[in-house]
Amino acid sequence: MTITQSAGIIAALQQATHVTLHALASRLEHLQLTASEQNVLAALDDGQARAVGQLAAATGTRPTTLTSVLDRLERRQLLVRALDPADRRSFLIAATAAGRTAAGEVLAAMTELEQAAAGGLTAAQLAGFRAVTRALTEVR
Repeated sequence: MTITQSAGIIAALQQATHVTLHALASRLEHLQLTASEQNVLAALDDGQARAVGQLAAATGTRPTTLTSVLDRLERRQLLVRALDPADRRSFLIAATAAGRTAAGEVLAAMTELEQAAAGGLTAAQLAGFRAVTRALTEVR
């Protein structure tokens, strides 16, 4: 891909992100969660506890930024922090029952939106999109 062919990918991704976040906010308004909080809960939906670093990697969030998101979710009793038995200097993060319920709603809204957007796309188009997003997440 030449520079002229790739021009606008970031702008298009930002536009799509804003539209997607707005659509999710509308669908999930009753939960009163920020986009970052939705992202964290979705990552914890499987019921597995994760270290902060693992959660940061799964959500694409810096650990320092993630701390305030975790604080808010913990205050709302949507997640808990527990000392990691393997490393008592670290914490494991897990969704509570209420957090898993909210996470299920977040994932359902994400799935609905994704299906509506991807319904008319070919497998090759989706593969291309995934390749671009994967490449962007690996840029440092």
